Amino acid sequence: MVKFSNDVDILKYEPTLFGELHLPWQVLIEGLGASLSGTTLTANNADFNLAKVSPGGVIYLSSDDGTVDGCFEIVSVDLATQLTVSILRSDESSDAIAPPSATDITYRVSTYEPQAAEAGFALTEYFSIKPGYPASEIDADDIVDKDVLKQASVFAVLMAVYAMLASKDDNENFWKKSYYYKECFAKARARARVSIDTGEDGIADATSSGGSVKLIRD
Repeated sequence: MVKFSNDVDILKYEPTLFGELHLPWQVLIEGLGASLSGTTLTANNADFNLAKVSPGGVIYLSSDDGTVDGCFEIVSVDLATQLTVSILRSDESSDAIAPPSATDITYRVSTYEPQAAEAGFALTEYFSIKPGYPASEIDADDIVDKDVLKQASVFAVLMAVYAMLASKDDNENFWKKSYYYKECFAKARARARVSIDTGEDGIADATSSGGSVKLIRD
């Protein structure tokens, strides 16, 4: 499974997709009675490992007293019952930012990984790379900097998710959002310039431009 974006990348654009608009059938884990101290979230009745919660995910937290109510980054899974979480950061390499401390927290981890995997497959197909283009001698691991496809992946996920939400009740606003992100996706894909390492030496020696989709040796 190839992915060029994660749930935190989606959070930067549409936090409501992890709140009231989350997809119930894509909830990894939810529960009550968690506590938050600094960047450490403890939920004694949880098993985050079993639920396949991972860094780069998003958790929605709401405390009974209203101290905490929002979506946060999952920085790491420290124990089966414990996560390091953070207020959304501009740079994932920076230190985690602590939310307010709270107890009696309701928590929920939902994901858009299935949609990100679909977007990853479609992008590799477009750029004639495995797994989307099986006949290619190049696969996604040969891409030197996968971040160049992150934005296109995010827009593809948002396009698909809002189309899914719109189809449930023919919501015009959701259709508009889906069309908007479809346009954003097409533009992001067209301007992407994917560097390929064909020699397995870690050095880019071919380039595929989203505007032409043709490998060009540097």
